[in-house]
Amino acid sequence: MKAFKILAAALALAAGSLAAQAETITMASTTSTEQSGLFAHLLPAFKQASGIDVKVVAVGTGQAIDLARRGDADVLFVHDTAAEEKFVAEGFADKRYAVMYNDFVLIGPKSDPAAAKGKDIAAALKKVAAANAAFVSRGDKSGTDAAERRLWVQTGLGNAGQPLPSDRKGAGYKECGCGMGPALNMAASSGAYVLADRGTWLSFKNRADLAVLVEGDKRLFNQYGVMVVSPSKFPQLNNAGAQKFVDWVVSPAGQSTVASYKIGGEQLFFPNAGGL
Repeated sequence: MKAFKILAAALALAAGSLAAQAETITMASTTSTEQSGLFAHLLPAFKQASGIDVKVVAVGTGQAIDLARRGDADVLFVHDTAAEEKFVAEGFADKRYAVMYNDFVLIGPKSDPAAAKGKDIAAALKKVAAANAAFVSRGDKSGTDAAERRLWVQTGLGNAGQPLPSDRKGAGYKECGCGMGPALNMAASSGAYVLADRGTWLSFKNRADLAVLVEGDKRLFNQYGVMVVSPSKFPQLNNAGAQKFVDWVVSPAGQSTVASYKIGGEQLFFPNAGGL
C-alpha cells in the first residue's frame, strides 16, 4: 500500500509538471515583430523565465486587434497607438503598456527616379505621386498601413485632415493587401518605393537595388504597445499567463532582451517601457 501511494504521488507530480510545461498563451501581433526575427529571439527567453509557450498569430495590426476583440488571443502586441488606446477605452483591455520603438523608413530604388531622397517624408511622398512612380502599399489595415495613410494626408495633396484618395497618389500606386515581407519583395522585383519598418528592412535579404531614401523625420517614429485582453470580457482566456508575459517584457530582463536583438551589429528595437 505504501509503495502504491508513493507511485501515485510520483505520477501526480509528473502530471502536474507536464501541465505546467504545457502552459500556452496565444499572442495576436503584427507581421513586423515576426518577420524581423524579434520573436524568435524574445520568446525563448520568456519561455526560459516562465515555462510558458507563446503561440503567435502574426497579421496586420488591424487584424490582430480584431482577433483580440473576438477573444481569440490572450495578449495583443501591436504598433498603432491610436487604435490601441481605443481598444482600451472600449474595455477590451484594462491597460496599454509601452514596450519599445523603432522607426519607419522610405525604401526605393537607388536610382531614385522620383528624387525623393531626403529627411522630409511628406515631401518625398508628394514627389513620388508627382512622378507617377511605382509605390507598393501594404493596404492591409496594419500599423504600417495606418502610418502610411497618415503620412499621405500630410502631403497636402487632398483635403486637409481627410484620407487621401488612391488616385491622388500617382499612377504607380498599388495596394498589395499583404505583409511587410511580401511588400518588400514586390518593391524589390518591380523597382518600387515602399514604406517599411526598419526592423523588417534590416532583416530583409532580397534587397535587389533598393535602399533607404528617407529616414530621421520625427513623423516616422514607430511605437509598440502590449495589452492583456480583458479578463472580465473573456474569462476563458489565459489571463494570468498573458499578464506574466506583459510583466516580463516590460521588466528589466525583458527590456534587456529586446535591446540585445541585433542584425549585423545594428539594434532593431529600442526598449522604452519606462518612457522615452
